[in-house]
Amino acid sequence: MCTTKHCEVLVIGGGVIGSAVAYYVSKSGYNVTVIEKGELASGTSSRCDGNILAIDKDPGFDSQMSLESQRLVDQLSKELEHTFEYRAPGSILVCENEQEMVAAEEWVRKQKAAGLPFRMLDRFDIKQESPYFADDLLGGVECQTDSTVNPYLMTFSLFEGARKYGAKVVTHTEVKQVKKTKNNQFIVETSNGTFTSTYVVNAAGVWAPRIGEMLGITIPIKPRKGHIIVAARQQPIGLRKVMEFGYLISKFGGKRMVDETTEKYGVALVFEPTASQNFLIGSSRQFVGFNTTVDMEVIKCMAKRAIRFYPKLADFSLIRTYAGLRPYTEDHLPIISQVEEIPNFFIAAGHEGDGISLAAITGKLIDDLIQEKSESAVPLKPLRYDRFKERVTQ
Repeated sequence: MCTTKHCEVLVIGGGVIGSAVAYYVSKSGYNVTVIEKGELASGTSSRCDGNILAIDKDPGFDSQMSLESQRLVDQLSKELEHTFEYRAPGSILVCENEQEMVAAEEWVRKQKAAGLPFRMLDRFDIKQESPYFADDLLGGVECQTDSTVNPYLMTFSLFEGARKYGAKVVTHTEVKQVKKTKNNQFIVETSNGTFTSTYVVNAAGVWAPRIGEMLGITIPIKPRKGHIIVAARQQPIGLRKVMEFGYLISKFGGKRMVDETTEKYGVALVFEPTASQNFLIGSSRQFVGFNTTVDMEVIKCMAKRAIRFYPKLADFSLIRTYAGLRPYTEDHLPIISQVEEIPNFFIAAGHEGDGISLAAITGKLIDDLIQEKSESAVPLKPLRYDRFKERVTQ
């Protein structure tokens, strides 16, 4: 058992968000300790894809934040000692009907007006992208800056980088109680002894609300289940991330022209080739509490949806399937914020399916907050914890 350990900044959560926070904060000279109840990257960060995307973000603040995160990840790929399969081939959205093409043209117009490198693709462009695409696809959208990483390797690489700046990482250590003392210190009781700190960063993902409850606050995050299929790439189907335009509609809760089962499970095509020469197929969206059991009805629906866009995938070899929980907020933005009623307590959670994409910018913003910088990499107001309280009182 550990005796009482003290640090300046205690980070709760050993996923990709916790790793990015630990890296940037320790790089700034703070004494950092990370505690994780299981193994590193054993939660959402191990059950996701690895994309750093702007193509699926709302034009304006969302997309600008994603662009900044892309810039930071590119920088990390050069400064971290351990590589994490970083590559930046761009990504595309494909459209299957005229209504989606019209919506896509408006999407591109707004993104370009916000300064993002988007362009429309026609039927010929789609066929040039991959001969495996269905013949009736009308076109799509390209974002040239989108990149991809291996989530495991990125998490471990960031933690190794943080360790080089003096950070300590303690696994198999579950938080039991968090208290604030009169002299503005935190006492964190765990299954592995007591930790004390000046600052606490709640980077516990879907479990962030439980940490909040220990301090008497409500954090409006709930788990949203998503399935992924891992398949063998017998043929070079495609070299970069592909999503259907309907993914945007599904992500933001709109209605699509799809069958009842596809709508029920929030299924939309996501195709991602990996560095290991396999590929991932997604996606689904369900609110089923903390249940991570694979539902084969959902898997079949996802496979059927993939075949609609890639008919030749009907004979691919399935390697495995898995399901993970995404920390959802109602406005689809994470909470990256201090909590005014608990000085020196910060939240870095609620990224839903964008945790890998926004990890770097999250770590940088938490570092900015702890240092009380007058300016940050992106505006902090849309990410504030108290934005949800304002909605209730208005």
